Amino acid sequence: MAETTLTRTQEDQWITQGQVFQIYSHFDNLPPTQQYLRLQLFRDEHIEFLTKGLRYLAPSFSVLDANRPWLCYWILHSISLLGDSVDDDLEDRAIDFLNRCQDKNGGYGGGPGQLPHLATTYAAVNSLVTLGGQKSLSSINRGKLYSFLLRMKDKNGGFRMHDGGEIDVRACYTAISVASILNILDDELIENVGNYILSCQTYEGGIAGEPGSEAHGGYTFCGLATMILIKQVNRLDLASLTDWMVFRQGLEGGFQGRTNKLVDGCYSFWQGGASALIQRLQSIVDEQVLVSDEVEEIESDSSKSSADLSEEEHCLSGTSPHADEHCSNEKDSAGLQNPSDQVNSDWFGVSSIGTRGNAEIEPLFHCIELQRYILLCSQVEGGFRDKPGKYRDHYHTCYCLSGLSVCQYSWSSNVDSPPLPAAVFGNYSKNLLEPIHPVYNIVFERYKEAREFFMLPS
Repeated sequence: MAETTLTRTQEDQWITQGQVFQIYSHFDNLPPTQQYLRLQLFRDEHIEFLTKGLRYLAPSFSVLDANRPWLCYWILHSISLLGDSVDDDLEDRAIDFLNRCQDKNGGYGGGPGQLPHLATTYAAVNSLVTLGGQKSLSSINRGKLYSFLLRMKDKNGGFRMHDGGEIDVRACYTAISVASILNILDDELIENVGNYILSCQTYEGGIAGEPGSEAHGGYTFCGLATMILIKQVNRLDLASLTDWMVFRQGLEGGFQGRTNKLVDGCYSFWQGGASALIQRLQSIVDEQVLVSDEVEEIESDSSKSSADLSEEEHCLSGTSPHADEHCSNEKDSAGLQNPSDQVNSDWFGVSSIGTRGNAEIEPLFHCIELQRYILLCSQVEGGFRDKPGKYRDHYHTCYCLSGLSVCQYSWSSNVDSPPLPAAVFGNYSKNLLEPIHPVYNIVFERYKEAREFFMLPS
């Protein structure tokens, strides 16, 4: 018999699974009292690690010189998720630093004097929203920022990350998210964005960074959230997107970012957050599946010729010569083509979570298993990591905590109501985090403050 040779990816997968299952086996053999202690969120240690990072970073962090607003966001958002905040001095220093990153012509660079960039603009705005308060929020020059967003807009509908930069789904999300939370989103910014996002949905169902690339968890979240914000989410094939997404949760309990890749703690939010968004779109998914079933029934009915089809059936099958005009109107009236009456960004934070009428919808992924992976395999005593064998960092700390929050509130009927104890893995009082607005990944109370603040005239 020929010897089977494993690929490098297969070898890495076996190693990772072995490390994870060894941790789980060790945990399962602990006495109940030690299990209880091991499942606690190390709040004090995490806050110490995060606060220290905001005050001082070692010279090795110089490679992230163009990402300093991101470091602010990852740290400040993590602290906010833990229900804490920085002191007044550190808050003032953070606001001053981010203000110096703001370009005179709009947008934020990776540091003072650096080129404005959509990614660091998103990070800076989210940081300032997370800090909250008059001084922080009023420091954002919305007029100049709007001009910057328009300059980044490409004729194909997408956005460039910076002058002469790449066009991708990440750029679309960061631009639209910032415009939305600052209340400067308009038709000119939205124009053709939906078409660009649609061109990036792959045969697998997930969304790629750009047309023709591989579906990816981060880009899937960005594309889905963008389509929600511009009220065109029903244009995506949500059923296939859901299938692709739920199969990214692996044996370890955590999520992988792409097909046949390793588990990674950061996808606890990118995939888990996208799942939370889809959960709130279940009525639209159901309607899409119904339409798809009707199309299949029409196509399989060989006894009917195209000439015998009713106008409605022509719409469903796409054979009507006036399909674009007539069927669009029909879908509008059904609430499919323009779901603005059903979906708005505020609804994703304050209205019913996971309901179909009066019936509760279960989360689309195994929330307890994901929490177990985050707490036992990603958490260290002060920060979180990608997976066993990796080092902690602020990025994974931010997105592991964000994913943990998504898990904890996935069964809740309302964001203002605390989750049931059964939804929180481990010590309820120690582990419960603040709820986030899953479209923006901002703690919900800070989102509400910003929304009210920016409703005022400029």
